[in-house]
Amino acid sequence: MMDKLKLKWKIFIFLLAFCGVLLFILWLFQTVFLSDMYKIIRRNELHEAIELVEENIDSPNLRDILLKLETDKSVIVAPTRDFVKPETPMPDGRGGIRPETITETKEFNLQDGQVISLTFHAMITPVNATVSTLKIQLYIITAIMILASVVIALVLSDVIAKPLARLNEGAKKLSKGNYNADFNGSGYLEVKELSDTLNSAAIELSKVDELRRELIANISHDLRTPLALIYSYAEMMLDFPDEITATQIQTIMSETKRLSSLVNDILDVSKFETGAMKLQMKEYNITESINETVERLSELLRNDGYSIVFEHSEDVHVIADEAKITQALYNMLVNAVNYSTNDRHIVVRQNRVKNSVKIEVVDHGEGIALENIPYIWDRYYKVDKKHKRAIIGTGLGLSIVKKIFELHGAKYGVESEVGKGSVFWFQLEAK
Repeated sequence: MMDKLKLKWKIFIFLLAFCGVLLFILWLFQTVFLSDMYKIIRRNELHEAIELVEENIDSPNLRDILLKLETDKSVIVAPTRDFVKPETPMPDGRGGIRPETITETKEFNLQDGQVISLTFHAMITPVNATVSTLKIQLYIITAIMILASVVIALVLSDVIAKPLARLNEGAKKLSKGNYNADFNGSGYLEVKELSDTLNSAAIELSKVDELRRELIANISHDLRTPLALIYSYAEMMLDFPDEITATQIQTIMSETKRLSSLVNDILDVSKFETGAMKLQMKEYNITESINETVERLSELLRNDGYSIVFEHSEDVHVIADEAKITQALYNMLVNAVNYSTNDRHIVVRQNRVKNSVKIEVVDHGEGIALENIPYIWDRYYKVDKKHKRAIIGTGLGLSIVKKIFELHGAKYGVESEVGKGSVFWFQLEAK
């Protein structure tokens, strides 16, 4: 039932219930416990009066003190031999229970050695006039508290709930894809922090949505081009079966391989995101593995004018997933190839750094602006917003590289200068 109420009315009900509990306690003490509390208080006052008289028994002001006790505290003090208990009137003069009284006698030693006996007498039940006055006051206080509690509950519930209601409206817009929703919550710290968090989330979601659109557009372009080539060559081979050439078959094979590479990269990204990718850790010679990768890619791109050189001074063994590290290095090399300009010389360096090995891929291409460096590893991110077909690879390489290194707990990074090229690197613990 409470789950269907708005926050405003929940707060209102809780505050009203709290005020109701306070009123109940007030009524309880002013009615049920009134007589008992009055008796306790009067007994304490009588005992305090006895202590006061004992302290001032030899004081010349004793008579004034006794008079003050009678007028202020309604405690009668008289010599025991002269004391006559006052008559207590019946309530309203029409019968009923007489008010309860208390009488105590105490002997006091004077400085001259004499002993005197004093009797202390007080009424310990409230008189009707007192009870009537308290009840009237209680009615007035109850009325004021009910009115005040309703007003305060309404105001507080509105003040607390209104900022959250505004944030809720903005969140509904955000959930429908309106990333321009402005969260301007105020009123108290938690709402302000939630507002700032939602504004940041809206900005990030807007970026992700824009990059997602770009990725879909880019992948669609990459898929459409090889499919169109495969279809056109297949159609040509069907129409002219006697004119089939090795070039046509090679084109179909190359474009099919490109499609397969794109699909594999998309699947890898998906596995990394869902945590389904598992590492097969083992010890292997990373130097030998890098050399084989460089030789294969260098041979593949030799006719396009690319030169890839591997520089190293010793063989190094590591414990890692060889297939994944090779995939990461391959993607870094592909990135270097795709962003190379006139200088198509690429260098792969292996250096020992204390107990680890550092691998660098150096290109002499366009370079990356300093403000773009933190984002190049992000999924979907492209420094150049204009889509151009990669020479090799799919354009998803660096996001896969990042995930592989993170799974290995490896250090990685990039150093770059616009117009001079980039150095992508990673570092693994050496065996």
